[in-house]
Amino acid sequence: MVSDYSISKKLTWMNMLVSGAALLLACGAFIAYDVASLREGMIYNLSMQAQIVGFNSSSALLFNDPHSAENTLSALKAWPNIVSAGIFTPDGRPFASYLRGRDGRVLTLPPILQGKTEIYRFNRSEAVLVRRIVFQERETGFVYIQSDLEGLKVRVAQYLGVAAAVLATSLLAVLLISPVFRRAIAEPIVHLAGIARIVSRDRDYSVRATPTSDHDELSVLVDDFNDMLSQIQLRDAALQQAHGELEQRVAERTRELSASNKELEAFAYSVSHDLRAPLRSIDGFSQALLEDYADKLDANAQDHLQRVRRAAQRMSALIDDMLSLSRVTRCELRREKLDLSAMAKSIASDLQEAEPGRCVDFVIESGLTAVGDPQLLRSAMENLLRNSWKYTSGHPTARIEFCRSEENGLRPFIVSDDGAGFDARYADRLFGAFQRLHTATEFPGTGVGLATVQRIIHRHGGEIWAEGEVEKGATFYFTL
Repeated sequence: MVSDYSISKKLTWMNMLVSGAALLLACGAFIAYDVASLREGMIYNLSMQAQIVGFNSSSALLFNDPHSAENTLSALKAWPNIVSAGIFTPDGRPFASYLRGRDGRVLTLPPILQGKTEIYRFNRSEAVLVRRIVFQERETGFVYIQSDLEGLKVRVAQYLGVAAAVLATSLLAVLLISPVFRRAIAEPIVHLAGIARIVSRDRDYSVRATPTSDHDELSVLVDDFNDMLSQIQLRDAALQQAHGELEQRVAERTRELSASNKELEAFAYSVSHDLRAPLRSIDGFSQALLEDYADKLDANAQDHLQRVRRAAQRMSALIDDMLSLSRVTRCELRREKLDLSAMAKSIASDLQEAEPGRCVDFVIESGLTAVGDPQLLRSAMENLLRNSWKYTSGHPTARIEFCRSEENGLRPFIVSDDGAGFDARYADRLFGAFQRLHTATEFPGTGVGLATVQRIIHRHGGEIWAEGEVEKGATFYFTL
């Protein structure tokens, strides 16, 4: 459905406005020209009357005969537009006058500049002309004639009526002719807009606009629009084909990855099962030797067996951490709103219960929440807080803090401590698997905890980084 402001109506209004403006300008110019011509004709007629009156009144002025002058002026009754007239002496005194009705009045004689024979002026409702009376090259007086403008006003009103009739007739003709232009110009554009709307709404690139029979710009526009649809249709078909092939490749790759994951899980289970059994045997028999044959083993042999046990236990811990690290990237991510403050307080309570003899001050900001996987985020929080707990063990008192602050336009969560810290030059090694900045004799561990934390944070679309200084503590920042 075409709106009230369709292009067809706009074209009709445009034609009417342009035609109306052109006609108004033409009529205005014509009326202005005709008014100027009428004014010139009126002044010419008044000048002729003034000359006749002046010529016939010369003797009356010379012989001081006002009655004869008035008789001369009375001849102006034949001119209905002249409402008053007068004859003045050279010194400007009234000599004779003529008045037609109450409208006529002889005004004060205006001065005539030196060298001018006559002057005239137009007021709103009258025209006045004053002319010198010259007899034998000697000024004998002045003629004053006042004329109304009724004839001019009637003529202008007639012109305005004619102009209004012409304007109305022309606009009506434009209105009647507009459907021809609408069919020739508006309908192809409206049709083109309808096709464009169908293409946009239905994504159907097979439709085409109907070509016009004319060989003009609209015809070129329709042809180019159809060519564009053809190109889009070809590209869409190619894109659909590529999309189908891509979906097939993705499905195949997904099946391959699924099979690989299953193989990896089977391998991890096999490694866990096959390595744990001999490690348990090594640890168990070493413990049995230490317990059953302690009296037959010297201190050096017992130390060797203790080393064997520690190595077996460390290997078992490494296997557990490797399996935990692999599960982080393969497990399904569940998102829900979590109270990280409550989670940190729970972990801190567990750490203090495990080692009640340590003097550690936990400062945990309340009300810190996030959206993420509860199991994975708890694992990340445990690793970070246990890390701080472990690396503050060399200090008699310690402070561990969990909070949130503004950093470089971000609002990261922060876990900080005042423990052993680390050399900032090696900060890039912190999150690598099995990377350690301290020896196992200083602080136990496998070097997998922070790598696990980084993978958990990355799976939540966040980042993690650290700052530290030797023996002045470490600060870990992470976003989700």
